[in-house]
Amino acid sequence: MLILAGIVVLHITTIILLLVATIDNAWWVTDTTSTDLWGSWEMAGSAWHYVSLKTYPEDFLQAVQATSVLACIFAILALFVFVAQLFTLGKGQRFTLSGVLQMISCLCVMIAASIYTAEFHINEAGAYGHSFILAWISFVLTFFLAVTYLVLRKKTE
Repeated sequence: MLILAGIVVLHITTIILLLVATIDNAWWVTDTTSTDLWGSWEMAGSAWHYVSLKTYPEDFLQAVQATSVLACIFAILALFVFVAQLFTLGKGQRFTLSGVLQMISCLCVMIAASIYTAEFHINEAGAYGHSFILAWISFVLTFFLAVTYLVLRKKTE
């Protein structure tokens, strides 16, 4: 029972990290700019102004946006499927569907972070922000959960 509670807490934590990484505005930061997947906040004078990402390659940006949102959707769906499988799965069977959905979420967040790393901010002054780091942490956690679901069996007692 404690293992299941730990898995659910870890899964909810992973979903929160994925949502923060997707929504928050800190994938790339400089002294005067904070950029997310949807736009950029730029310091003009003493105020922050929101501007669109016109200088980004649109194809790559849409790929990063789409895979980030899909990672969130698949992670949430995997949690609901896992809870449903707790009540419907036969004893001794594996949580395969939950594991597959979580693996898809893992692949989506990896694709998003990889494309962002390879295509944006090359040779620019600045640093990757906490949202970018949370995306990679989410990748590790979703991979761990996917493997856990694929190995885990429903107790036979």
